Amino acid sequence: MNSPRPESWFPTWTLTTADRVAPDERLGWPQTLIAGFQHVVAMFGSTVLAPIIMGFDPNVSVLFSGIGTLIFFVIVGGRVPSYLGSSFSFIAVVIAASAYGGSGPNGNIGPALGGIIAAGLLYTAIGLVVMKIGYRWIEKLMPPVVTGGIVAAIGLNLAPIAVKGISATGFDRTIGLLTIVAVGVAAVYAPGMLRRIPVLIGGFVGYVVYAIGAGAFGLGKPIDFTQLAAAPWFGAPQFTAPVFSASAMALIAPVAIILVAENLGHIKAIGAMTGRNLDPWMGRAFVGDGLATMLSGAFGGTGVTTYAENMGVMAVTRIYSTLIFVVAAAIAVLLGFSPKFGALILTIPGSVIGGLSIVIFGLITATAGRIWVENRVDFSQTKNLITTAAAVIAGAGDLTLNIAGFTLGGIGTATFGAILLYALLDRRGDESSDAAH
Repeated sequence: MNSPRPESWFPTWTLTTADRVAPDERLGWPQTLIAGFQHVVAMFGSTVLAPIIMGFDPNVSVLFSGIGTLIFFVIVGGRVPSYLGSSFSFIAVVIAASAYGGSGPNGNIGPALGGIIAAGLLYTAIGLVVMKIGYRWIEKLMPPVVTGGIVAAIGLNLAPIAVKGISATGFDRTIGLLTIVAVGVAAVYAPGMLRRIPVLIGGFVGYVVYAIGAGAFGLGKPIDFTQLAAAPWFGAPQFTAPVFSASAMALIAPVAIILVAENLGHIKAIGAMTGRNLDPWMGRAFVGDGLATMLSGAFGGTGVTTYAENMGVMAVTRIYSTLIFVVAAAIAVLLGFSPKFGALILTIPGSVIGGLSIVIFGLITATAGRIWVENRVDFSQTKNLITTAAAVIAGAGDLTLNIAGFTLGGIGTATFGAILLYALLDRRGDESSDAAH
């Protein structure tokens, strides 16, 4: 399945006033601007929360989420509606590679950046292969039982980090739990589009309650707004150069495999939503994502990926025009050049971030269950049970292997272990159902 060769690289967007807007259609520019801003807000969890959890500069990460989205847009010829945000799949391995303590700026992100570039390079290479021969081999190598197990391992591997974030004091635990409840209430009961930004709403509620409790009642350390007041509205972010460490690259590069499976699922879902066959653009999407990740890592940003939040917004609004993502990317670039924005983000209390992290990491784990259910994975088959069991425990327990001088962390062990173990146990035409009890 080779990539298509359209008459022109980009489509000709047709102005429409219909309720449902196709990828190659557009609304009037005022509505397009509003729709683009809506996607930026929906991406709060990935563009802001993920970098903070890893100790990255939020300005740099937001900037390169915008630039990465523009790269993706160009590579796919404006035919796949998607926004690229910081991937949560990188969190565990980045923290391990940089020995990050869990709060404040990460002073050792250089090796992690080198690993992110390595992951982007591998991702790009996979995309080029897909452009040449198609993507079916990916589905064979990583069936849903494998991808689900790896995703569950990632979420569980991060659990101790999230819990630690709200465990310092009783007040921190209260704020963390309140934040979790606020996210849940917003996700279930908030009206209209507000239901699509529960992380932002929950974070805001936790922030306000913390500010009142700490400032007015002395229950915690008051929020320091000194740097926010001093920060200019516009200015260049602080870029960081990567350091290429073989061990860090070996630790982080395997994340590309997760991104491939994730992106494949997203593009298929978007194709179903839009009624368009986007499979021919799969390889280009991988390449665009990989190049964006490499560029981001080269300057101090996080690895990026397509995001389900945007799919949710599109499902609600039924606006699939790819031009709204150009607008969203432009807004993100502007925010990246605003030190005031970055300083505001850095005032978020650690207990609020911890509460949001529990939700986000839990959702990563829960996504595994959705993968298994939607793909009807049969756990009466022993091969599926054993593969999942081994991958999940290896990841959750952070099983580290030292191979020929390289250190393979829990996520890498779970990833490669699941792929190899399933390949070993999968007996074509002889499906075993003698599950162990």
